[in-house]
Parts: sequence; C-alpha cells; structure tokens
Amino acid sequence: MGLDFSVIFEDNNLIALLQGLWVTISMTFMALVLSAGLGLLIGLGRMSNKKWLSMLCSWYLAWFRGTPLLVQLMILYYGLAIGMQVDLSAATAGVLGLGMYSAAYVSEIVRGAIQSIDRGQMEAGRSLGMSHWQTMQKVILPQAVRRMLPPLCNEFIALTKNSSLLSVITVSEVMRAGNLIVSNNFRYFEIYIAIAILYFVVNYSISVGIGRLERKLNVEGARA
Repeated sequence: MGLDFSVIFEDNNLIALLQGLWVTISMTFMALVLSAGLGLLIGLGRMSNKKWLSMLCSWYLAWFRGTPLLVQLMILYYGLAIGMQVDLSAATAGVLGLGMYSAAYVSEIVRGAIQSIDRGQMEAGRSLGMSHWQTMQKVILPQAVRRMLPPLCNEFIALTKNSSLLSVITVSEVMRAGNLIVSNNFRYFEIYIAIAILYFVVNYSISVGIGRLERKLNVEGARA
C-alpha cells in the first residue's frame, strides 16, 4: 500500500484534525495561563524568607519534576474519581495536569531570572522609599521578564507538545482525533505526518511571536 496523502482530505478527516487542533490550542492556552501564574507564585515562594513557604514550594517542585506527566494525568482523572470520589471532567483534569506540571518548570525560570538581577537594585529601590514588593514589581520584574522570555518560549512549546498526552484521558485533542482516523483507514504515516505539521505550525508561531516580543521589550528597555 503506497503513500496517499489525499486521505487527509477525505471523509472530513482534515476537519476532524483541525477541530482537534482547536481543542489542543485552547486547552494549552488555559494551562499556560495557569502555569504562568502558579509558576510565578512558586518561584517567589522559593525565595521567601519564611522557611515553611520555601519548603512547601520546594516539595511542590520535587513532586512535579520527579514524576511523569502521564502518571499525574492518570491520578487526576482516574485516581481521584476511584480513590476519593472526586470526579473531574477530562478537560478539567487535562488543564490542571498540564498547568501544574509546567508551573514547576516555570517557577525555576522565574527564580533564576529574578536572582540574576543585581541585588543592588533592590537596595536602591528600598533606599528610595519603596517597599520590597513595589521594588520587585517596578524595578526587578520588568528586567527579569526580558530574561525569562527565551526559556519560557521553550517551556510553552514543550507544554504544547505535552498536550498530546491528553488523549489517554479521552480529551478530543488533535492526537486523539488522529488516532480515531487511523483506526478507520490504517493510514498511520500520512495522518501522523499531518499531525506533526499542525504541531509544527503552532509551535513555530509561538517561537516567532515570543521572538518579536523579546525584541520589542529589548528595544523599549534600551530606550528607557
């Protein structure tokens, strides 16, 4: 059986893949928002002078970086329902799983970027009468954000690719849509090449968008 890429356009297969891609993009975006917010809090918590808070954030980091995302998704979707009668929808479990997993890595990006800023800038801000948080918000974080962008771009791309694991908890994203198509026509190569191209387009767009944002922030920073 030779290659036949026309199968992608037959029987509404392309529509099914694009619908799955939309689910992938929307769920990844929600997980991205969760991971960015939670990662910022955990990163700041790791640098806190309160020992209990720093330790709690360290344990969070150790757990989510030390266990596979697939296992975490299975615990959220199947384990909680069976063991604790907490019945999460597949979409909710998917967003929570992706977001909490990615937040562990985002928190280290945040922490590293903040700690790379000269400590003298915090002291200068405090000497001008600003509080610790005001100095962090107005002086430290704007500079740290520029340094976060390249590693955040890598993390967000990884988050998009990790979303393919949501198919195992029955989320109708692009990978599951592809598997359903393949189960009918057995055109593994053609369908998976199409899926790979869709992922590439999304991730390349993320890379280009963040690259432009990085250049814009660098130009504005230079002008300031």
